Amino acid sequence: MLAGMERETPSLPCFMSDHEGFRGIIKTSTKDFVVTEIDIRGRVVNGPVSPKDPAIWTNAEVRGSSLKKCTNANLRTESTASDEVAVGMTSLKGDDVLSHDRFDLSVLLGSSANEALEQFTNGILECTGEQKVTEVSLGSFPDKHQRANVHRAVRHNFPFLMTVTEQAEIRVREDPAFRELSELVSEEEAEDFFRFIDVKTPGSVFTFLADDSKEHRTHVHHFMNRRFGKLVETKSFTDQKGTAITVRLRERGRGPKKRTAADSEEQVDTYTAFTLRKENLETLEAISYMAAALGVLPSDFSYAGIKDKRAITYQSMTVKKISPERLLKVAHEFERRGMQLSHIRSASEPLRLGRLQGNHFDLVIRDVRPHGKCSSTDLEKLVKEAVENVKGGVVTILQTRGFVNYYGPQRFGNSQSIQADQVGLALLKEDMNTAVRLFLSPDEGDDLQNKAKRHFLHTGSAKESLALMPICRPRERLMLRALHRYGDGHHGCERAWLGLPHTARLFYLHAYCSRLWNEAAGHRLRALGPRPIQGDLVWVEPPLRAPPAGETHTPLVHVVTAAEERDNVFSLDQVVLPMPGNTVKYPENVVGEWYRDRLAQDDLGSSRFRINSLKLNVPGCYRPLLAFPHNITYMLQVEEPQVTGQSSPKHTSSLKLSFDLDASCYATVFVREVMKCEP
Repeated sequence: MLAGMERETPSLPCFMSDHEGFRGIIKTSTKDFVVTEIDIRGRVVNGPVSPKDPAIWTNAEVRGSSLKKCTNANLRTESTASDEVAVGMTSLKGDDVLSHDRFDLSVLLGSSANEALEQFTNGILECTGEQKVTEVSLGSFPDKHQRANVHRAVRHNFPFLMTVTEQAEIRVREDPAFRELSELVSEEEAEDFFRFIDVKTPGSVFTFLADDSKEHRTHVHHFMNRRFGKLVETKSFTDQKGTAITVRLRERGRGPKKRTAADSEEQVDTYTAFTLRKENLETLEAISYMAAALGVLPSDFSYAGIKDKRAITYQSMTVKKISPERLLKVAHEFERRGMQLSHIRSASEPLRLGRLQGNHFDLVIRDVRPHGKCSSTDLEKLVKEAVENVKGGVVTILQTRGFVNYYGPQRFGNSQSIQADQVGLALLKEDMNTAVRLFLSPDEGDDLQNKAKRHFLHTGSAKESLALMPICRPRERLMLRALHRYGDGHHGCERAWLGLPHTARLFYLHAYCSRLWNEAAGHRLRALGPRPIQGDLVWVEPPLRAPPAGETHTPLVHVVTAAEERDNVFSLDQVVLPMPGNTVKYPENVVGEWYRDRLAQDDLGSSRFRINSLKLNVPGCYRPLLAFPHNITYMLQVEEPQVTGQSSPKHTSSLKLSFDLDASCYATVFVREVMKCEP
C-alpha cells in the first residue's frame, strides 16, 4: 500500500514505500552534489582518454603553446541534428526562426556603439523624410568571427536593417526590401520573414498568414521573385483557413542571392564538442559567458540537458563555427567563472536536447539523524532499510518500489517569489501584461537585477530599468528593450515575449504542465491505489516492456480494460500520465475527470495549449508514474567532532550516496523518498 500519507506536503504528497527514513541536509556545499551526464551509449562524459577514439585537444596543450592530438574512448561524437519543436503558427513551419538567441548587442558592440545603433533605429521608426540619418557606423572589427556575429546579431534584433562591411568596418542602413514587404504584409510578418531568410537553412519553409485576395498574393509573389528569386521559391496553398503563400529556401548549389553584402565567412559549418565542468552556475548562464568570450551567439551552443546550479556538474556540449584550436585558446578564461573545458574535439553535428541516457549522482547528505530517538546502530539500520526499499523494482503486483516520478523544484525556476508555472498560466490565458509583470517580479535582496525589477514595477519605465539591469541578465534585458521600443500595452508585452528565444518562452508553458503532472500523480495514487485500474494509460510496445523514465511523445499508450485489471495484466511501473497538451490522450477514469476539472479551475481547456501570437504549441507527452534508481552504492560515516569550549562534543553522521537516474528524473525527488522528508 502507499505509505507516508501522514507526511503529506502540498507539492509532492505521496511516497511509494513504508520505511521510517531519516533527516539530513543536502547541498551544504557544491562539492556535496556532483552530477555527471551519461551519454546515449551509457558512458560518463568525463571518462578516461583512450587511444582508439577521435582526436581530442587538451587544456595542457593550450598552455604549452603547442597543439597536439590525443584520443578518447568515452566521448565519441554522438550528436544529431538540433531538436525540432512544433511552433503552431501559420507563419512558421519547419525551422523555428526565433529560437536563435538574440545576443545582447551591448556585449558585442560596447555601450557607445550600441547606444548609437539604438538612436539610429529609433530615428528610423520615428522620423520621416530628410530628417532621417541614412546610416551609422558600428566601428571596426578586425576579427572575422566577431564581424560575422555582429552582422547576424544586428539583423536578428532589427530585421528592418541591413549590414554592410567596408574593409573591417561594419555600417548599418535601413533595408529598402523590408520597407517594401512591410507595405504588403504586417510589420510583424515582415520581421519574422527576414529573420527566416537570414538564417538560410536549406529546405526550410515560411508561411504567411492566409490572404483571400488573389491580386494581393500576386504582388507578394512578384516581390519574392524580384528580391529573392535565386534564394527562394514561392507557392500558394489552400486549406481550411484560406489561401496562403509558402516560401521555401532552395537547396544549396543553386546560386542563392545574398540579402546583404555581409562577409561570406558567416556560412561556417564547423562544430566543436567538449565536456563542460561548471560549479555553482546555471547551464544557460555558463553558455552566456562562453558566447561572450568567443564572440558567438548563445544559440550556437547545443547540449543534451540542463544541469543543476548549486552543484558541480559535467555535461557534453557542442559549439558552432568554433574550431578546437580556437576554443582551446580561450578555455583558460572560463576558469575564473567556475568553468573548465576538457575532451575538446571536432564534431560533425550539434547535440540534441534529450540526447542522453541519464545522469550519475555523487551526493553527501550531512547531519544524518533519525526522525525520532535511536542509537547510532539503529541509525545505520534505518539508512540501510531506506535505501534498499527504494532501489528495488516491482516486487509483487501490490508492492512496487522505486519512487513517484515527480518533477523537482528546479523545473519551476529559481525565483523565490514567483514560480515559472504562474508565468506559464498567464501566457496560456494570453494575458501578456500579467505574464510580463510576473516575469519581472523581484525576489528579496538588493542586488542589481532586483533593483531594476523593482524600478520597473514602481515606475513603469523600461528604459531606466534597462540601464539598471546587469548585462549578465540577457533575457530580462531583451524584454525591457522590447518594452521600451513597443510600449507596455498588450502589443508591447506580446512583442517583449517574442523577443525571448523560443525555448525560453516554451519553458514557462512546460513549467505549468509539469505542476499539473505532479498534482495528477498524487491524485492518481491517492484515488486509485498501487495497481493499474480500468481507464489508466499504460505504455505498450511489442515486445511489452517498461516505458523510458523520461518524457515521450510517442503515442504508444493503451487504455486498461476491465478484464486486464481483473487479470493483473499490467503493473504500476507501466502506468503513464499525460503532460497536458493538444494531442495527448487522457485517462478514461476519475483521473481523466480530474484533469478536466483542474484545467477548468485555471480557465483552461484541453485545447488551450497553443498560443499563435507567440508561436507556441504544446502537443503534450507522456511520463511514467514511477522511476527507479540504478547502480546504488552508499556508506554511512560518523564524523569526528570538533571540541569547542566546555560542552561535550557530539558526533555527526554523513551519508555518501551514489546512483544513476534516467534522463528527466530528479535526484532531489529520489532522496526525498529515501529520507521520507524534504531534504
